[in-house]
Amino acid sequence: MKNEQQTIVLASSSRYRRELLAKILSNFATSNPNIDESAKDLEKPSELALRLAIEKAEALANEFPNALIIGSDQVAQLGNQALGKPGTHERAIEQLRLCSGQTVYFYTGLALHNSALGVTESFLDCVEVKFRELSETEISNYIERESPLDCAGSFKCEGLGITLFEKIHSNDPNSLVGLPLIELNRILIKAGVNPLLL
Repeated sequence: MKNEQQTIVLASSSRYRRELLAKILSNFATSNPNIDESAKDLEKPSELALRLAIEKAEALANEFPNALIIGSDQVAQLGNQALGKPGTHERAIEQLRLCSGQTVYFYTGLALHNSALGVTESFLDCVEVKFRELSETEISNYIERESPLDCAGSFKCEGLGITLFEKIHSNDPNSLVGLPLIELNRILIKAGVNPLLL
């Protein structure tokens, strides 16, 4: 259970995750966990997303010894290929060319680490996204207008990126942005923090 002194910490420097968490919690700290996000040999995108979420949450345990620490990570998968953050304009264009007309799976790992107890609860969500057939002009215009260079899969679904899709299958629309709030709410309540009773 959470005691009165326990801080809630988001183990992320992502403004997208910070904005999502602020939908359900008004008072939390943020800190960058600074972990190596490289995939291990033969590691599946789903496994990578979950492992990194756990590692991010647990990496801050010494810095926040009496806290509920939230870690999350997202990895996109197209066929057997993992799609990370493009980083450059050219790579973003290439990613959207690959995604055009295809189904891409977005795996979002979530972890809640209770540093006082040394206990972590984790969860993996999957969102299935079917992209429209995209023209070169549509791709170029989208990248120019929204510059999604820090987003896995090269889009921001909460903005103009929604125009790239034919359909989305999801249990939680927040997962595609980067933080599964429905599941996070459940595990926070289990840990003694009910956002509706704060």
